[in-house]
Amino acid sequence: MRLSHFVRVLLSVLSAAVLLCSLSGCGGGEGAKTADYRDGTYTGRSADHQEDEDGNGAGYGEVTLTVSGQKITDCTFKMYHLDGTLKDETYGADLTKENRLKAQKAVQSADKYADALVKSGSIEAVDVISGATISHSEFKEAVEAALRQAEKTA
Repeated sequence: MRLSHFVRVLLSVLSAAVLLCSLSGCGGGEGAKTADYRDGTYTGRSADHQEDEDGNGAGYGEVTLTVSGQKITDCTFKMYHLDGTLKDETYGADLTKENRLKAQKAVQSADKYADALVKSGSIEAVDVISGATISHSEFKEAVEAALRQAEKTA
């Protein structure tokens, strides 16, 4: 008898938590808003990232995003070498085959990350693409920098 009472109490607590969470908007999602943004186009840049143990990934990312009606309506993401040259279809050409494939996967992830941000509206909802984790870090930092510019001040 005691166990069934415990289960009923546990279910009541869990139900209350789910209800409270849904009313308060916890967990992010489309209804959650953490800042008010001004309409406009903003550019953000990540910090410089140094290469990994295989010699890959040195550079930075730059995002240009458009905000309209409190939503991100457009986003582009480009990655650059530390000297400022664009990482493109030739990125990694001088590396081993395995590392060249990783480099190109990172370049190809740029559009996927940008599209996912526009679709989801939240950097937290943009999943990391396996093999493109450095570019995800650069993307996230650059988006956060751009959104700081877009924030309305009191």
